[in-house]
Amino acid sequence: MKYIIVTGGVLSGLGKGITSSSAGLLLQCAGYKVTAVKMDPYLNVDAGTMNPYEHGEVFVMKDGAEVDLDLGNYERFLHCNLTSEHNITTGKVYKKVIEKERHGDYLGQTVQIIPHVVREIVDGMRKAAEDSKADVCMVEFGGTVGDIESMPFMEAGRLLSREEGKENVMYIHTTLVPVVGSVGEQKTKPTQHSIKELQGLGIRP
Repeated sequence: MKYIIVTGGVLSGLGKGITSSSAGLLLQCAGYKVTAVKMDPYLNVDAGTMNPYEHGEVFVMKDGAEVDLDLGNYERFLHCNLTSEHNITTGKVYKKVIEKERHGDYLGQTVQIIPHVVREIVDGMRKAAEDSKADVCMVEFGGTVGDIESMPFMEAGRLLSREEGKENVMYIHTTLVPVVGSVGEQKTKPTQHSIKELQGLGIRP
């Protein structure tokens, strides 16, 4: 299994979902079976109760799950049916971790972000990918590098690379390269700082 993780920097709304979908479609055209997973760093369990004016329209999957609109792009681009396990939110992860703690699955351990929450994220990514029996799994990390709510997902991306091997995990980083009107040239400094922060988290795009 190969994983391609798509992250975003500087600001949101740069098109991580379309980038991920397009890369997946190109791989499909090359003969690979591709699936996709969307990570959302909000504390909502799913997108069903979120204000569509703030978050965008909800996409309903074949199993009834109400998820982020990017999952609809994945289904259309990749001509596949995804399930609720292909959308991992912070709320869903925390809910699972707390349920496991209440059931005694952690055998009295002190439950923490690292390793328990991060492990749940990695296991969720891996399960969605393996259940699809795909060759390549596109993983989009919602939010922006540097956001405090995205940190567990960034650590999960680093851990996945360590466990699966660097040859099996690739990173794509989308970022803003503004053109300053008075100068009329592209400025790469915001991108440099974004990549520097990403590298500080152990991820090399």
